[in-house]
Amino acid sequence: MDEKRKELADLIYPDIKDYTYYEEMYPARNLPEGAEVLRVAPSPTGFIHVGGLFQGLVAKKVAEQTGGVFFVRIEDTDQKRKIENGAEEILNAFEEYDIIPDETVGKGNYGPYVQSERQEIYKSYAKKLLEEGNAYPCFCSPEELDKIREDQTKAQERTGYYGKWAKCRNMPVDMAIEKIKNGDPYIVRFKSPGNPDKKIRHKDIIKGSIEFPENDQDIVIIKSDGLPTYHFAHAVDDHLMGTTIVTRSDEWVASVPLHLQLFQVLGFKVPRYGHTAPLMKLDGDNSKRKLSKRKDPEAAVSYYTEEGIPKEAVKEYLMNIANSNFEIWRKQNPDKDMMKDFTFELNKMGVSGALFDLVKMQDVSKNVISKFTAEEVYNEAYKWAERYDPELKEMLDDKEYSLKVLGIERGNQKPRKDIAKWSDVKYIISYMYDDKFDKNAEKEYQKITDKEEIEKIVKTYFDKYYDDSDDKETWFNKIKDLSKEFGYAREVKEYKANPDAYKGHVGDVSTVIRVTLTGRANTPDLYEIMKIIGKERLLKRI
Repeated sequence: MDEKRKELADLIYPDIKDYTYYEEMYPARNLPEGAEVLRVAPSPTGFIHVGGLFQGLVAKKVAEQTGGVFFVRIEDTDQKRKIENGAEEILNAFEEYDIIPDETVGKGNYGPYVQSERQEIYKSYAKKLLEEGNAYPCFCSPEELDKIREDQTKAQERTGYYGKWAKCRNMPVDMAIEKIKNGDPYIVRFKSPGNPDKKIRHKDIIKGSIEFPENDQDIVIIKSDGLPTYHFAHAVDDHLMGTTIVTRSDEWVASVPLHLQLFQVLGFKVPRYGHTAPLMKLDGDNSKRKLSKRKDPEAAVSYYTEEGIPKEAVKEYLMNIANSNFEIWRKQNPDKDMMKDFTFELNKMGVSGALFDLVKMQDVSKNVISKFTAEEVYNEAYKWAERYDPELKEMLDDKEYSLKVLGIERGNQKPRKDIAKWSDVKYIISYMYDDKFDKNAEKEYQKITDKEEIEKIVKTYFDKYYDDSDDKETWFNKIKDLSKEFGYAREVKEYKANPDAYKGHVGDVSTVIRVTLTGRANTPDLYEIMKIIGKERLLKRI
């Protein structure tokens, strides 16, 4: 080892353990063959983006199905952007969506899982690079760096700190030692061995084969505050934590040559990278753009909690856009657990931005909720209402009655699919509550519009045909008899075969009764509604 470089490294990091200490402290994981170790590494700089949840779901699924490990590491080296309780909010969001890490803050043998608590580790590996001549102190001021960028722009050259523009790269070690002893401020830079005229080929799990020029940028690895940059920290952490696959947004694709170089120079085994396409949204002019934290409320995970979209539906939809074959699998396996039974494949993720469609998500949510029992719907809606809607909570306080209402057409072969989110529930069931039902409101009767005819149909039905002890078949036969009495076909097919012979059909007559009793033309099963409301309340409504 060069004695001068060792002197420099000792001067910068005098009381730091040798990197071999950490190599022993974090041994290779003892996992079965084929087990993958994946992580998500969010920054606590604001609300958790739905894209972060998407990344977590993907990483959790791959780790789980291979018998591996999924962990969450908090990357808080950008202290200026860090917000209070940011890490807790991230971890709480993953817990809320049952994307539970095997290791994270407070659990696991490869911690700390917060980067700001790992400073000594990063310094140890930075010291290794300094001793080997693969890193150096840089004394350039912000003003000098601005001047370098200005000169590069004028010369129409790439911006950055590299080659002839890297002023401190070839500074004699003695001069660097003297400057540090004099108290000159500095940061530590990586000394890139790259040549941009050479190309590297990289096989991305998702994007396939990509060709890049070699990295030649002497990036900062330790900042003036003693914290590492993302580039350096993630290399050290993923090595020590045994990460085998790094899934991350494709905004990091351009950093691949640098990251591969860092791993190689540090002597680490390189993990496989899979860069996921961003979630996109259709803009007003039908062009696509990235889902934006600033512009789109649905970018925040908290949006789904506030709207009351069940976590199962959010995850189901994200899996839909994560793997191209999931939708077919779900149709073939409507009742299977996607986390246990669906085989996820990273190489089947889309390489272009997936369109994030809230309407489609709500369709998925309707399917998910349609499989809930009345008790499950009640419990989830009540829990949501306690937090967000006091009026709905008051409606649901009568649990016995509410269970009957929410149980209409539930558990059937073709269950109702009218609820997409818990915030829908109040409107959807309000007509079942007398204090919410306005019998004087303007009603849309669809086919039959003559008020006198409507009144006669309703009055005749309740005077002559209605019996609250009827079973469903008897009840519907009476609606058919009523239809015939007023000149409407008993069967829809009769009307379609000879429309000139009838005023309409039984569906038109039942709609008159439905609208009169509920105020709506579209509701779940009318027979069940009438049984729950009961004779006395029905008669009051007319």
